[in-house]
Amino acid sequence: MNHLQINELPYRKPAIKWLLERYGKEEAVRIWRKTRKTYNSWLFDLSDYGGKKNGHANAIYGGLLIFALYPALPDQPPIKELQGFVQTLFMEPFTKLGKVFDLNRNGNMWLIDKIFQKVGERDRKDAVKYPAGFLNVNEPYDREHHAARYHFTQCPNAEFAKKHDLLHVLPLLCNCDFFGIEELHGKLIRCGTCGNSNVCDYLVVGDKNPIAAEYATVTDEGGFLISRKKTI
Repeated sequence: MNHLQINELPYRKPAIKWLLERYGKEEAVRIWRKTRKTYNSWLFDLSDYGGKKNGHANAIYGGLLIFALYPALPDQPPIKELQGFVQTLFMEPFTKLGKVFDLNRNGNMWLIDKIFQKVGERDRKDAVKYPAGFLNVNEPYDREHHAARYHFTQCPNAEFAKKHDLLHVLPLLCNCDFFGIEELHGKLIRCGTCGNSNVCDYLVVGDKNPIAAEYATVTDEGGFLISRKKTI
């Protein structure tokens, strides 16, 4: 199977830079060597995701990088201590887009839904060829409330975490979505992920949308950010 090698990932250089800044050269080299060894060992029995051909290749193999990196850290810092590093690693495109994109504008909200719809179509085509990948279900755009909805019934990162006893690391990946949508001046409302529920649900609105004020974002016992409707 044609999997993405660790040196092909766009996250390799910033991850090494972070290691150098945090641990120094000698320790960073040792950690990266151990990370690469673990990553490569997993490729032998990894499900067929299609490698570069999968539309979510960076999400899948980037997740694999984080799963290999965390156990290699000598000080085993609290997971939440690494959240800023991981979300910066994965969400830079959202930060750049947020400089011109605002989900409080109806046109931008409509456009993001179109993007979600296109990604969903691509995911479903990928799922036919690579059934172990993401299974994406779109819902119609809510024009009345300017809200976009979709959900995943299967997430390869969650399945890998369950198989390898890494569910405690999975929130580092899942929680990035909240940050990414915030960068677009929006709010993600998510009641669960494939790591702590049977689906990973997305309700996306502008952060000034009245719906956004109805929900609070909290952390559950597993470290996942989730949305809970506020009570009066």
